[in-house]
Amino acid sequence: MEQLLAGKNALVTGGTRGIGRAIVLTLARAGANVVTCYRSEGEAVESLARELKDTPGQHHLVRADVGDPEQISNLLDEVKVRLGSLDVVVNNAGVISHIGYDDLTLDDWHQVVDTNLTGTFLVIQKALPLMGAGASVVNIGSRVAKVGIPMRAHYTAAKAGLVGLTRSLCKELGRQGIRVNLVEPGVIATEEMARLTAEQRAAMEARYAQLTSLGRLGHVDEVAEVVLFLASDKSRYVSGAQIPVDGGI
Repeated sequence: MEQLLAGKNALVTGGTRGIGRAIVLTLARAGANVVTCYRSEGEAVESLARELKDTPGQHHLVRADVGDPEQISNLLDEVKVRLGSLDVVVNNAGVISHIGYDDLTLDDWHQVVDTNLTGTFLVIQKALPLMGAGASVVNIGSRVAKVGIPMRAHYTAAKAGLVGLTRSLCKELGRQGIRVNLVEPGVIATEEMARLTAEQRAAMEARYAQLTSLGRLGHVDEVAEVVLFLASDKSRYVSGAQIPVDGGI
């Protein structure tokens, strides 16, 4: 892989599974030193640590829940100690639940919004002292922000909030030479799909073959490569963009 990020420092939140994991590995293989965080110990953390150990650069995994402001502060303190500065911040950490609006409690709302939206706000704010001209912030949103989806009003609202946050920050931080962009994945095949039965997976694939122009689900690497573009100098005049990676839904 071309070393688009050689010598640069990156923070990726929620980087041990799915899209986040692909982003961590893609940035590291492109030459970046990467710190990522995770909420719970497990095989995903251990296997990523093994992969990063075999990848050149300074890479670190830190346990931190971005739904907790204190843990965000601790995470950025660790980044400062480990890397000293940041060139790239990718806000990927998120949670989702499926709850009908009538049954949606305030606790359910806060759990999703505090992680997906407020967590992103706080990570960027705490990371700003470590960033300078040429730095890139990439927020991972979702196509549901534009279309809505039943049973996920809280998740949709949080992801829609990222659209406004991205647009405002691209204008506020642009004079400092910091770019802020948004990637909006569609339906992406992750390890979570392994929990489905063969019949359920086939039904999902058939459904999205009809909905997407490309006739298939996306792959995590296809999202990660767009993030790499936005993190690199290849996109040095791109800011405030909302890039769908959804196969043309």
